[in-house]
Amino acid sequence: MTIATLGIDLAKNVFAVHGVDKAGKAVLVKPRVMRDQLAALIAQLPPCLIGMEACSGAHHWARMFQQHGHTVKLIAPKLVAPYRMSGKQGKNDAADAAAICEAVTRPNMRFVPLKDEHQQAALCLHRTRQGFVEERTASYNRVRGLLSEFGIVLPQSTAKLRSNITTRMEALPGWANRCIRDLLEHIDRLGERIDEYDRAIRGLAREDERSRRLMELRGIGPTTASALLATLGAAHDFKNGRQVAAWLGLTPSQYSSGGKVRLGGITKAGDAYIRTLLVSGARAVMSNLRDKQDRLSRWIRSLIERRGYWRAAVAIAAKNARMAWAVLRYGDAFQQEPVEA
Repeated sequence: MTIATLGIDLAKNVFAVHGVDKAGKAVLVKPRVMRDQLAALIAQLPPCLIGMEACSGAHHWARMFQQHGHTVKLIAPKLVAPYRMSGKQGKNDAADAAAICEAVTRPNMRFVPLKDEHQQAALCLHRTRQGFVEERTASYNRVRGLLSEFGIVLPQSTAKLRSNITTRMEALPGWANRCIRDLLEHIDRLGERIDEYDRAIRGLAREDERSRRLMELRGIGPTTASALLATLGAAHDFKNGRQVAAWLGLTPSQYSSGGKVRLGGITKAGDAYIRTLLVSGARAVMSNLRDKQDRLSRWIRSLIERRGYWRAAVAIAAKNARMAWAVLRYGDAFQQEPVEA
């Protein structure tokens, strides 16, 4: 039994495995493999190409399988669906494993970059921090909603809310007063946690030479640099910077036919967190143009005049994504134009 390609449908406890030889004939079909049996099963196989969907635990299994000499590739689940023979077999784990086995061999298939433990640990910082930020925003909205029930409507700014709410607290009845105070204390604790994570992320960015090179780009600070490095790694999974910009959803969708090119809105595909960071950095660049006369500043001014503020922000974000790919891919060999102070 010579297995050339193996598709694994990942799950929490029960996995499905589908292996084929070089001719595409199924030689290993196991619709039920328990979690504690999967590693031993893969370890006894000769080195082959293994495909899996990019889901929870996929990077862990990929690193484990690579230790046994296998080539592992991860695929976004939506790219596997067209290869599932739903009309013949229906939707089940075995059909998914067969579809993954078929999809991983396609020459034009797009794969998810594998992440090592250091990258995933850095992303844990970002995901946890972002969760705290979202929870803080939700808590402020909860405060506003509860206050509005008593006819108290405060400005949108959180700073103005905190300064104006102290004079309104005494007007609230007993338990309402207690609830608002508890929510504000919870928001303060979340703010302290967010500050701690910000310091940790800045420390990671300063320690890594690649992050320091990324921070030389205008619009990319420690948080964005750390997130890009943890997500892209050395950027070897992308042929050029254009692919990175498209992967992050910073390029327009296309509806072209009959030789007529029609561009739609920005796709917003991929990682929304990194895309948000890049666009926020682009807006910071636009707000600090002042009288700078370097080539990038002149290009940004003309872009704002021609296409408007938000299109310019997305274009700058896409440009930074492409330059970030060049920095990670070529290192010191990539030289950008000096920026005037």
